Amino acid sequence: MTNVPKLFGSLAFNERVMKDRLPAKTYKEFQRAVAAGEPLSRELADIMAYAMKDWALEHGCTHYTHWFQPMTGITAEKHESFIQPAADGRVIMGFSGKDLIQGEPDASSFPSGGLRATFEARGYTAWDPTSYAFIKDDCLCIPTAFCSYTGDVLDKKTPLLRSIAALDKSAKRVLALFGIHTEKIVTNVGPEQEYFLVDKKLWEKRRDLVYCGRTLFGAKVPKGQEMEDHYFGVIKPRVKAFMEELDEELWKLGVLAKTEHNEVAPAQHELAPIFSPVNIATDHNQLMMEYMKRIAMKHGMVCLLHEKPFEGINGSGKHNNWSISTVEGKNLFDPGDDVYNNDQFLLFLAAVLKGVDEYQDVMRATVASAGNDHRLGANEAPPAI
Repeated sequence: MTNVPKLFGSLAFNERVMKDRLPAKTYKEFQRAVAAGEPLSRELADIMAYAMKDWALEHGCTHYTHWFQPMTGITAEKHESFIQPAADGRVIMGFSGKDLIQGEPDASSFPSGGLRATFEARGYTAWDPTSYAFIKDDCLCIPTAFCSYTGDVLDKKTPLLRSIAALDKSAKRVLALFGIHTEKIVTNVGPEQEYFLVDKKLWEKRRDLVYCGRTLFGAKVPKGQEMEDHYFGVIKPRVKAFMEELDEELWKLGVLAKTEHNEVAPAQHELAPIFSPVNIATDHNQLMMEYMKRIAMKHGMVCLLHEKPFEGINGSGKHNNWSISTVEGKNLFDPGDDVYNNDQFLLFLAAVLKGVDEYQDVMRATVASAGNDHRLGANEAPPAI
Protein backbone atom coordinates (compact mmCIF):
# COMPACT_ATOMS: atom_id res chain seq x y z
CA MET A 1 0.00 0.00 0.00
CA THR A 2 1.27 3.46 -0.92
CA ASN A 3 2.35 5.62 2.03
CA VAL A 4 0.59 8.75 0.80
CA PRO A 5 1.72 11.16 3.58
CA LYS A 6 5.36 10.23 2.90
CA LEU A 7 4.88 10.35 -0.88
CA PHE A 8 3.03 13.67 -0.98
CA GLY A 9 5.21 16.59 -2.00
CA SER A 10 8.36 14.43 -2.21
CA LEU A 11 9.27 16.14 -5.51
CA ALA A 12 8.35 19.67 -4.43
CA PHE A 13 10.63 22.23 -2.77
CA ASN A 14 7.93 23.08 -0.24
CA GLU A 15 7.78 24.52 3.26
CA ARG A 16 8.87 21.25 4.85
CA VAL A 17 12.00 21.05 2.68
CA MET A 18 12.81 24.72 3.22
CA LYS A 19 12.62 24.34 7.00
CA ASP A 20 14.98 21.37 6.86
CA ARG A 21 17.55 22.92 4.53
CA LEU A 22 17.55 26.65 5.20
CA PRO A 23 18.94 28.43 8.28
CA ALA A 24 16.06 29.52 10.51
CA LYS A 25 16.86 33.19 9.96
CA THR A 26 16.94 32.77 6.17
CA TYR A 27 13.67 30.86 6.15
CA LYS A 28 11.91 33.55 8.19
CA GLU A 29 13.32 36.32 5.99
CA PHE A 30 12.18 34.49 2.86
CA GLN A 31 8.67 34.03 4.27
CA ARG A 32 8.48 37.68 5.27
CA ALA A 33 9.65 38.92 1.86
CA VAL A 34 7.18 36.70 -0.01
CA ALA A 35 4.27 37.71 2.24
CA ALA A 36 5.12 41.40 1.78
CA GLY A 37 5.72 41.06 -1.95
CA GLU A 38 9.23 42.47 -1.61
CA PRO A 39 12.17 41.56 -3.90
CA LEU A 40 14.69 39.13 -2.44
CA SER A 41 18.19 40.33 -1.64
CA ARG A 42 21.04 38.80 -3.64
CA GLU A 43 22.40 37.16 -0.48
CA LEU A 44 19.04 35.55 0.30
CA ALA A 45 18.62 34.41 -3.31
CA ASP A 46 22.07 32.79 -3.28
CA ILE A 47 21.25 30.82 -0.12
CA MET A 48 17.91 29.70 -1.60
CA ALA A 49 19.59 28.67 -4.86
CA TYR A 50 22.28 26.66 -3.05
CA ALA A 51 19.71 24.75 -0.99
CA MET A 52 17.49 24.18 -4.02
CA LYS A 53 20.42 22.88 -6.11
CA ASP A 54 21.61 20.43 -3.43
CA TRP A 55 18.07 19.11 -3.01
CA ALA A 56 17.66 18.69 -6.77
CA LEU A 57 21.02 16.93 -7.17
CA GLU A 58 20.09 14.47 -4.42
CA HIS A 59 17.01 13.60 -6.50
CA GLY A 60 19.09 12.93 -9.61
CA CYS A 61 18.61 16.24 -11.42
CA THR A 62 21.22 17.43 -13.90
CA HIS A 63 19.27 20.40 -15.31
CA TYR A 64 16.97 23.21 -14.22
CA THR A 65 14.39 25.20 -16.14
CA HIS A 66 12.40 28.38 -15.72
CA TRP A 67 8.91 26.94 -16.19
CA PHE A 68 6.50 29.54 -17.58
CA GLN A 69 3.11 29.88 -19.26
CA PRO A 70 3.22 31.86 -22.53
CA MET A 71 0.04 32.76 -24.40
CA THR A 72 -0.17 29.34 -26.02
CA GLY A 73 -2.40 27.62 -23.47
CA ILE A 74 0.39 25.26 -22.39
CA THR A 75 3.66 25.58 -20.49
CA ALA A 76 7.15 26.24 -21.85
CA GLU A 77 10.60 25.32 -20.57
CA LYS A 78 14.26 25.64 -21.62
CA HIS A 79 16.56 23.22 -19.81
CA GLU A 80 19.92 24.47 -18.53
CA SER A 81 22.44 22.08 -16.99
CA PHE A 82 24.01 22.81 -13.61
CA ILE A 83 27.52 22.33 -15.01
CA GLN A 84 30.08 25.12 -14.80
CA PRO A 85 33.66 24.84 -16.11
CA ALA A 86 36.47 24.55 -13.55
CA ALA A 87 40.05 25.74 -14.04
CA ASP A 88 41.58 22.27 -14.52
CA GLY A 89 39.26 21.11 -17.30
CA ARG A 90 36.69 19.56 -14.99
CA VAL A 91 33.16 20.81 -14.32
CA ILE A 92 31.36 21.59 -11.09
CA MET A 93 27.64 21.75 -10.41
CA GLY A 94 26.63 25.34 -9.76
CA PHE A 95 23.44 27.35 -9.40
CA SER A 96 23.45 30.97 -8.22
CA GLY A 97 20.81 33.35 -6.93
CA LYS A 98 20.97 35.16 -10.27
CA ASP A 99 20.20 31.89 -12.10
CA LEU A 100 17.24 31.35 -9.78
CA ILE A 101 15.71 34.81 -9.97
CA GLN A 102 15.99 35.57 -13.68
CA GLY A 103 16.40 33.80 -17.01
CA GLU A 104 16.61 34.98 -20.62
CA PRO A 105 14.69 32.72 -23.03
CA ASP A 106 14.30 33.82 -26.65
CA ALA A 107 10.89 35.49 -26.88
CA SER A 108 10.78 36.02 -30.64
CA SER A 109 8.61 33.00 -31.44
CA PHE A 110 6.06 33.29 -28.62
CA PRO A 111 2.66 34.97 -29.14
CA SER A 112 2.67 38.62 -28.11
CA GLY A 113 -0.59 40.02 -29.44
CA GLY A 114 1.39 42.62 -31.37
CA LEU A 115 3.04 44.05 -28.26
CA ARG A 116 6.55 43.77 -29.65
CA ALA A 117 8.41 43.53 -32.94
CA THR A 118 9.85 40.19 -34.01
CA PHE A 119 13.44 41.46 -33.97
CA GLU A 120 13.10 42.40 -30.29
CA ALA A 121 13.85 38.81 -29.44
CA ARG A 122 14.97 38.97 -25.83
CA GLY A 123 12.55 37.92 -23.13
CA TYR A 124 12.93 37.56 -19.38
CA THR A 125 11.62 35.01 -16.93
CA ALA A 126 11.29 36.05 -13.29
CA TRP A 127 10.98 33.58 -10.41
CA ASP A 128 7.57 33.39 -8.74
CA PRO A 129 8.45 32.44 -5.13
CA THR A 130 4.77 32.01 -4.20
CA SER A 131 4.64 28.74 -6.17
CA TYR A 132 6.90 25.84 -5.14
CA ALA A 133 9.68 24.59 -7.41
CA PHE A 134 9.33 20.92 -8.32
CA ILE A 135 11.14 18.09 -10.08
CA LYS A 136 9.89 16.68 -13.38
CA ASP A 137 11.86 14.23 -15.52
CA ASP A 138 15.08 14.79 -13.53
CA CYS A 139 14.84 18.54 -14.09
CA LEU A 140 14.33 21.21 -11.43
CA CYS A 141 11.33 23.27 -12.60
CA ILE A 142 11.11 26.82 -11.25
CA PRO A 143 7.72 28.55 -11.78
CA THR A 144 8.27 31.95 -13.36
CA ALA A 145 6.57 34.92 -14.99
CA PHE A 146 7.53 35.91 -18.54
CA CYS A 147 7.91 39.39 -20.04
CA SER A 148 9.57 41.12 -22.98
CA TYR A 149 12.76 43.21 -23.01
CA THR A 150 10.58 46.33 -22.73
CA GLY A 151 8.56 44.92 -19.83
CA ASP A 152 5.44 43.94 -21.78
CA VAL A 153 3.58 40.92 -20.43
CA LEU A 154 4.02 37.80 -22.58
CA ASP A 155 2.43 35.19 -20.33
CA LYS A 156 -0.72 34.30 -18.42
CA LYS A 157 0.81 34.21 -14.94
CA THR A 158 1.67 37.92 -14.68
CA PRO A 159 -1.93 39.16 -15.17
CA LEU A 160 -3.05 36.55 -12.63
CA LEU A 161 -0.52 37.77 -10.06
CA ARG A 162 -1.61 41.36 -10.69
CA SER A 163 -5.27 40.41 -10.23
CA ILE A 164 -4.43 38.75 -6.92
CA ALA A 165 -2.76 41.97 -5.73
CA ALA A 166 -5.68 44.13 -6.95
CA LEU A 167 -8.25 41.93 -5.22
CA ASP A 168 -6.19 41.94 -2.03
CA LYS A 169 -6.11 45.75 -1.99
CA SER A 170 -9.81 46.27 -2.75
CA ALA A 171 -11.18 43.53 -0.50
CA LYS A 172 -9.21 44.83 2.50
CA ARG A 173 -10.67 48.30 1.92
CA VAL A 174 -14.20 46.86 1.94
CA LEU A 175 -13.56 44.80 5.07
CA ALA A 176 -12.24 47.90 6.82
CA LEU A 177 -15.72 49.43 6.43
CA PHE A 178 -17.01 46.59 8.60
CA GLY A 179 -14.25 47.11 11.16
CA ILE A 180 -12.39 44.00 10.04
CA HIS A 181 -8.64 44.22 9.46
CA THR A 182 -6.59 41.41 7.93
CA GLU A 183 -3.02 41.13 6.72
CA LYS A 184 -3.91 39.45 3.45
CA ILE A 185 -6.75 38.33 1.20
CA VAL A 186 -6.33 34.83 -0.23
CA THR A 187 -7.95 33.91 -3.54
CA ASN A 188 -8.69 30.19 -3.72
CA VAL A 189 -9.71 27.97 -6.61
CA GLY A 190 -10.26 24.25 -7.10
CA PRO A 191 -10.24 23.70 -10.87
CA GLU A 192 -11.99 20.46 -11.80
CA GLN A 193 -10.55 18.80 -14.91
CA GLU A 194 -12.85 16.81 -17.18
CA TYR A 195 -11.38 14.61 -19.91
CA PHE A 196 -12.06 11.71 -22.29
CA LEU A 197 -10.05 8.48 -22.50
CA VAL A 198 -9.93 6.75 -25.90
CA ASP A 199 -8.17 3.50 -26.79
CA LYS A 200 -4.94 4.38 -28.60
CA LYS A 201 -5.54 1.89 -31.45
CA LEU A 202 -8.94 3.43 -32.16
CA TRP A 203 -7.50 6.94 -31.86
CA GLU A 204 -4.85 6.15 -34.49
CA LYS A 205 -7.59 5.24 -36.98
CA ARG A 206 -9.14 8.71 -36.74
CA ARG A 207 -6.96 11.34 -38.39
CA ASP A 208 -9.21 14.12 -37.08
CA LEU A 209 -8.63 13.02 -33.49
CA VAL A 210 -4.89 12.75 -34.11
CA TYR A 211 -4.52 16.18 -35.73
CA CYS A 212 -7.32 18.20 -34.12
CA GLY A 213 -7.95 16.52 -30.79
CA ARG A 214 -11.65 16.28 -31.75
CA THR A 215 -13.81 14.59 -34.35
CA LEU A 216 -14.79 16.61 -37.42
CA PHE A 217 -17.48 14.22 -38.66
CA GLY A 218 -19.03 10.89 -37.73
CA ALA A 219 -22.25 8.99 -37.14
CA LYS A 220 -24.21 9.32 -33.94
CA VAL A 221 -23.37 6.56 -31.48
CA PRO A 222 -26.07 3.90 -30.89
CA LYS A 223 -26.09 4.71 -27.17
CA GLY A 224 -24.94 8.03 -25.83
CA GLN A 225 -25.72 9.59 -22.46
CA GLU A 226 -29.51 9.29 -22.66
CA MET A 227 -29.86 7.26 -19.46
CA GLU A 228 -27.03 9.14 -17.70
CA ASP A 229 -25.90 5.79 -16.32
CA HIS A 230 -22.22 6.53 -16.93
CA TYR A 231 -22.29 9.45 -14.49
CA PHE A 232 -20.78 8.27 -11.18
CA GLY A 233 -20.92 4.71 -12.57
CA VAL A 234 -18.52 1.89 -11.74
CA ILE A 235 -15.01 2.78 -12.91
CA LYS A 236 -13.56 0.18 -15.28
CA PRO A 237 -10.32 -1.56 -14.16
CA ARG A 238 -8.25 -0.11 -17.01
CA VAL A 239 -9.39 3.41 -16.22
CA LYS A 240 -8.93 2.81 -12.49
CA ALA A 241 -5.31 1.75 -13.06
CA PHE A 242 -4.74 4.99 -15.00
CA MET A 243 -6.31 7.04 -12.20
CA GLU A 244 -4.21 5.35 -9.52
CA GLU A 245 -0.93 6.08 -11.30
CA LEU A 246 -2.05 9.64 -12.06
CA ASP A 247 -2.85 10.24 -8.38
CA GLU A 248 0.56 9.00 -7.26
CA GLU A 249 2.49 11.12 -9.76
CA LEU A 250 0.49 14.24 -8.88
CA TRP A 251 0.83 13.62 -5.14
CA LYS A 252 4.63 13.50 -5.56
CA LEU A 253 4.44 17.01 -7.03
CA GLY A 254 2.29 18.26 -4.16
CA VAL A 255 -0.92 18.43 -6.21
CA LEU A 256 -3.98 17.91 -4.00
CA ALA A 257 -5.70 15.40 -6.31
CA LYS A 258 -8.83 14.42 -4.40
CA THR A 259 -11.96 13.30 -6.28
CA GLU A 260 -12.26 11.16 -9.41
CA HIS A 261 -15.34 9.73 -11.09
CA ASN A 262 -17.06 8.92 -14.36
CA GLU A 263 -18.69 11.92 -16.01
CA VAL A 264 -21.96 12.12 -17.98
CA ALA A 265 -20.69 11.25 -21.47
CA PRO A 266 -19.39 7.76 -22.35
CA ALA A 267 -15.60 7.50 -21.80
CA GLN A 268 -15.64 10.86 -19.99
CA HIS A 269 -14.11 11.27 -16.52
CA GLU A 270 -13.17 13.96 -14.03
CA LEU A 271 -10.41 14.70 -11.52
CA ALA A 272 -10.99 17.42 -8.94
CA PRO A 273 -8.38 18.75 -6.49
CA ILE A 274 -8.84 20.30 -3.07
CA PHE A 275 -8.91 24.07 -3.47
CA SER A 276 -5.67 26.00 -3.00
CA PRO A 277 -4.37 29.56 -3.61
CA VAL A 278 -5.21 30.46 -7.20
CA ASN A 279 -1.63 30.93 -8.35
CA ILE A 280 -0.59 27.48 -7.13
CA ALA A 281 -3.83 25.89 -8.34
CA THR A 282 -3.23 27.24 -11.85
CA ASP A 283 0.28 25.78 -11.96
CA HIS A 284 -1.03 22.47 -10.66
CA ASN A 285 -3.77 22.34 -13.28
CA GLN A 286 -1.15 22.65 -16.03
CA LEU A 287 0.76 19.75 -14.46
CA MET A 288 -2.46 17.77 -14.13
CA MET A 289 -3.24 18.06 -17.85
CA GLU A 290 0.34 17.19 -18.85
CA TYR A 291 0.43 14.08 -16.67
CA MET A 292 -3.03 12.97 -17.83
CA LYS A 293 -1.78 12.82 -21.41
CA ARG A 294 1.50 11.19 -20.46
CA ILE A 295 0.10 8.47 -18.20
CA ALA A 296 -2.82 7.65 -20.53
CA MET A 297 -0.28 6.72 -23.22
CA LYS A 298 1.42 4.31 -20.80
CA HIS A 299 -1.91 2.54 -20.37
CA GLY A 300 -2.60 2.27 -24.09
CA MET A 301 -5.05 5.16 -24.13
CA VAL A 302 -5.15 8.76 -25.30
CA CYS A 303 -6.44 11.57 -23.08
CA LEU A 304 -8.57 14.14 -24.95
CA LEU A 305 -8.69 17.55 -23.27
CA HIS A 306 -10.52 19.36 -26.08
CA GLU A 307 -13.66 21.12 -24.87
CA LYS A 308 -15.93 19.36 -27.40
CA PRO A 309 -14.33 16.26 -28.95
CA PHE A 310 -17.61 14.56 -29.93
CA GLU A 311 -20.90 15.94 -31.22
CA GLY A 312 -24.12 14.86 -29.54
CA ILE A 313 -22.65 14.25 -26.08
CA ASN A 314 -21.27 16.51 -23.38
CA GLY A 315 -18.01 18.33 -23.79
CA SER A 316 -15.43 18.82 -21.05
CA GLY A 317 -15.58 21.79 -18.70
CA LYS A 318 -13.29 23.10 -16.01
CA HIS A 319 -15.39 24.35 -13.11
CA ASN A 320 -13.32 26.70 -11.00
CA ASN A 321 -14.97 26.71 -7.53
CA TRP A 322 -13.56 30.20 -6.95
CA SER A 323 -13.64 31.96 -3.60
CA ILE A 324 -11.87 34.65 -1.60
CA SER A 325 -11.07 34.56 2.10
CA THR A 326 -8.98 36.29 4.71
CA VAL A 327 -5.61 34.83 5.61
CA GLU A 328 -7.18 33.81 8.93
CA GLY A 329 -9.58 31.53 7.02
CA LYS A 330 -12.82 33.56 6.89
CA ASN A 331 -14.63 32.77 3.62
CA LEU A 332 -16.05 36.04 2.28
CA PHE A 333 -18.62 34.16 0.17
CA ASP A 334 -20.02 32.24 3.15
CA PRO A 335 -23.66 33.35 3.53
CA GLY A 336 -23.81 32.29 7.18
CA ASP A 337 -27.02 31.31 8.96
CA ASP A 338 -28.91 34.55 8.29
CA VAL A 339 -28.27 35.49 4.67
CA TYR A 340 -30.53 38.55 4.48
CA ASN A 341 -28.91 40.22 7.47
CA ASN A 342 -25.36 39.30 6.48
CA ASP A 343 -24.40 42.66 4.98
CA GLN A 344 -20.79 41.68 4.43
CA PHE A 345 -21.71 38.61 2.36
CA LEU A 346 -24.34 40.51 0.38
CA LEU A 347 -21.89 43.29 -0.44
CA PHE A 348 -19.20 40.94 -1.73
CA LEU A 349 -21.80 38.96 -3.70
CA ALA A 350 -23.20 42.14 -5.24
CA ALA A 351 -19.69 43.32 -6.12
CA VAL A 352 -18.99 40.10 -8.03
CA LEU A 353 -22.31 40.29 -9.89
CA LYS A 354 -21.71 43.94 -10.77
CA GLY A 355 -18.19 43.18 -11.96
CA VAL A 356 -19.34 40.29 -14.16
CA ASP A 357 -22.10 42.48 -15.61
CA GLU A 358 -19.89 45.48 -16.36
CA TYR A 359 -16.76 43.66 -17.53
CA GLN A 360 -18.28 40.65 -19.27
CA ASP A 361 -16.60 41.58 -22.56
CA VAL A 362 -13.16 41.40 -20.96
CA MET A 363 -14.00 38.08 -19.27
CA ARG A 364 -15.29 36.61 -22.52
CA ALA A 365 -12.14 37.74 -24.32
CA THR A 366 -9.95 35.87 -21.84
CA VAL A 367 -11.77 32.55 -22.39
CA ALA A 368 -12.65 32.90 -26.08
CA SER A 369 -11.35 29.98 -28.12
CA ALA A 370 -12.49 27.80 -30.98
CA GLY A 371 -12.94 24.92 -28.55
CA ASN A 372 -15.21 26.88 -26.24
CA ASP A 373 -17.28 28.07 -29.21
CA HIS A 374 -18.10 24.43 -29.90
CA ARG A 375 -18.93 23.69 -26.27
CA LEU A 376 -21.01 26.60 -24.99
CA GLY A 377 -24.74 26.67 -25.47
CA ALA A 378 -25.54 22.99 -24.98
CA ASN A 379 -26.35 21.36 -21.64
CA GLU A 380 -22.80 21.72 -20.38
CA ALA A 381 -22.03 24.24 -17.68
CA PRO A 382 -21.76 27.13 -18.09
CA PRO A 383 -24.62 27.53 -20.57
CA ALA A 384 -24.70 30.47 -22.96
CA ILE A 385 -26.26 33.55 -21.32
